[in-house]
Amino acid sequence: MATNVKALLPFNTEHCFIGGCWRPSQSAERVVLHNPSNAQALCQIAAGNADDIDAAVAAATNALQTEWGGYSALQRGRVLARMGQLVTDNVELLATLEAADVGKPLSQARADAIALARYLEFYAGAADKVHGETLPYLDGYTVYTLREPHGVTGHIVPWNYPMQIIGRSVGAALTMGNACVLKPAEDACLTALMFADIARQAGLPDGALNVVPGIGEVAGAALASHPGVKHLSFTGSVGVGEAIQTQAARNIVPVTLELGGKSPQLVFDDADLHEALPFLVNAGIQNAGQTCSASSRILVQRGVYDAVLELMAEKYRGLRVGPAEADYELGPLISAEQKKRVEGYLAQDTLLDLIAQGVLVDEATDEGYFVVPRLYACTDPQHVLAQQEIFGPVQVVIPFDDEAQAVAIANGTEFGLVASVWTQNGARQMRLAKKLKAGQVFINNYGAGGGVELPFGGVGKSGHGREKGFEALYGFSTLKTVAAKHG
Repeated sequence: MATNVKALLPFNTEHCFIGGCWRPSQSAERVVLHNPSNAQALCQIAAGNADDIDAAVAAATNALQTEWGGYSALQRGRVLARMGQLVTDNVELLATLEAADVGKPLSQARADAIALARYLEFYAGAADKVHGETLPYLDGYTVYTLREPHGVTGHIVPWNYPMQIIGRSVGAALTMGNACVLKPAEDACLTALMFADIARQAGLPDGALNVVPGIGEVAGAALASHPGVKHLSFTGSVGVGEAIQTQAARNIVPVTLELGGKSPQLVFDDADLHEALPFLVNAGIQNAGQTCSASSRILVQRGVYDAVLELMAEKYRGLRVGPAEADYELGPLISAEQKKRVEGYLAQDTLLDLIAQGVLVDEATDEGYFVVPRLYACTDPQHVLAQQEIFGPVQVVIPFDDEAQAVAIANGTEFGLVASVWTQNGARQMRLAKKLKAGQVFINNYGAGGGVELPFGGVGKSGHGREKGFEALYGFSTLKTVAAKHG
């Protein structure tokens, strides 16, 4: 089923959104978006360049110096609340766009749209609740702190979860009074562009949000290196994150990086396996495994290893892969390039036992970027499929003997984003929560339902800085200390 994108949208997809207006890119070039389910062209988007980024940064700077810069926290919160309501009103449209653009099953795309609305609702309510402190100091002084916006913030958003990452990044930055320049991934721009139009409809002052689509090496690089940008937020690969941090360093600009992961779930002999099973599988195959926090490693104590393999294998055999609009458990990967990358990893599955795999439905054409999910038994924690981020629907199940070995295997990669522990032993729960090297540790669950309120980020090559919750608001502000001597 073809999706007529142009008929759905109230703006021209070939334009940038700068200073509150839709305008052609100064490059006059275009990028073709393809539907991952069938490889058919969806539409064209602007290929923004450095001149477009310059214009967007100038518009954001002007917004800070005029209307948007004069908004109180209460006023900012009310604008975000209106944006959240408009997202809610347009959930089906946003889900349809995301399914066609990214290849997500329609129900997963709908969940992302609902999450975007929730981010905006949360930050709307938090806008006037970020406080400074009064600090005890010398006699005759009153000392206090203020939280102020950085200024113009740059946001480089990936293709796997555009709506959610816009919500947790741009939503937090606007809440704190920054003006934003957003560069969406060239593979997935439609909901980012729709978000700009929603912001316009909600009455966000001109220039407070600007969206410049384009190629990462052009528009993204221009944004990362722009001297007018005072804070950068990037979610994506380790390699690109390193490049962005290097570019930002030349301007001494802080960067929030949310990069890769190889997140483990640790299953002990006393775990409730039937409670754990949906989390063990779904956390690995959601969005066809194209998730930074995907649980691609399942570590299982030997006493229940065979039982876990059997339960997961049964679940895997029922997983169906098909077109996004058909809403099976998995859709396609984002692109032919990504499919080739994942298949390159699968070609290295020697010394692993393929335990089970999903089913490609008849509706899935050869032109679509489909990869069936695969479950492997793995006795070598150093195997490439147990060490590197595949970003596809692949999980390895690794045995361990005791708690110490489990921790060593879990911490034995260069990443540290998320981890989960399945055990009824309360003391073990507390020990492992401290010992595991990860930005988030879940006990007898995984992901906590998305957790808009829960700080999210990694250690090691998973990045630094925190998104979500109030920590994101602190990150999108700078702290000023005022010391008044009054005798």
